[in-house]
Amino acid sequence: MTEPIIIDGSFGEGGGQVLRSSLTLAACLGVPVRIKDIRARRPRPGLMNQHLAAARAAAKVCGGELAGASKGSLELTFTPGEIRAGHYSREIGTAGSATLIFQTLLPVLARAGRESVVTLYGGTHNPMAPPFHYLAECYLPALRLLGLEAEVELLLYGFYPKGGGAMRGTINPVRDQPVPLDLTAEVEWGEPEAEVVIANLPDHVADREQAELSEKLRIDPTAIKVTPLPGEVGPGNAVFVRYRAGDRVTLITAFGEPGKRAERVAQEAAREAKNFARSRAAVDPRLADQLILPLALGPGGKFSTSAVTEHARTQAEVIRRFLSREVSFEMVRPDCWVVSVPGGGR
Repeated sequence: MTEPIIIDGSFGEGGGQVLRSSLTLAACLGVPVRIKDIRARRPRPGLMNQHLAAARAAAKVCGGELAGASKGSLELTFTPGEIRAGHYSREIGTAGSATLIFQTLLPVLARAGRESVVTLYGGTHNPMAPPFHYLAECYLPALRLLGLEAEVELLLYGFYPKGGGAMRGTINPVRDQPVPLDLTAEVEWGEPEAEVVIANLPDHVADREQAELSEKLRIDPTAIKVTPLPGEVGPGNAVFVRYRAGDRVTLITAFGEPGKRAERVAQEAAREAKNFARSRAAVDPRLADQLILPLALGPGGKFSTSAVTEHARTQAEVIRRFLSREVSFEMVRPDCWVVSVPGGGR
């Protein structure tokens, strides 16, 4: 039996990303992995419900075996089997992110040879994960450049901390290996567009966010879309700022939280969005984190981003442990980096 790859679950970002990336790589490459000291430096270390849901979902789609899959466990061993297309569903049981589990499964099921459908129940709009809209508008269009085809449908919003949301994704077999990705040319992002999403909160919250966005982004308040949602999905609040360039979209999100002023939510989204657009980078820092793994398993390539996060460097180290390949980060100027990812999978 092949000896498992050993991953330190506490290094770098030290959270659930190490676990999820390890599950994806192990399933795609057909190699066992043992993750130790999972989230060891977090206030509540070990596996939580959302991490167990990801591990069990990964095992399900490839007939894999898990050891140590219990709440609070600091160590998990995953031995993958054969990837199997099919219709799968998974209930997270909390506001844990459905989008992160979908990202864990997508590269795996793309190798199944036939279409798969995945339905996930949990959080769809969570401040600690890419919201559903980001998945649909930014992440999946970028993956199509790598030969990965998937579509997603929002069935019900699920805000943190209530959860209760649902999404469905359809994953198609990966296309023939495309040429390496090159998204390094400077991008002239267009004028900002803003949207406020609100559920079961007073109207003045949306009004204040709308006014603040108008001032900070210098756009007509009547051009800022307000999307009221059914009260039962709330309380929940998100601010979206979009920039477009050709057929590409970048989406910056800020979430309302108890005790957080509406003006601050709008300010956070506007500030981050303006800083990114000013950099003229092709990829925002969150998408940079999320592109590294599919690039390494696929054609490889390079892209520019406005900042390199701890998540990106952690992802690079996980890739190195599995594939013995180095992801490089080169600073062009303080607000522009080029990330180069060797491809080819294995």
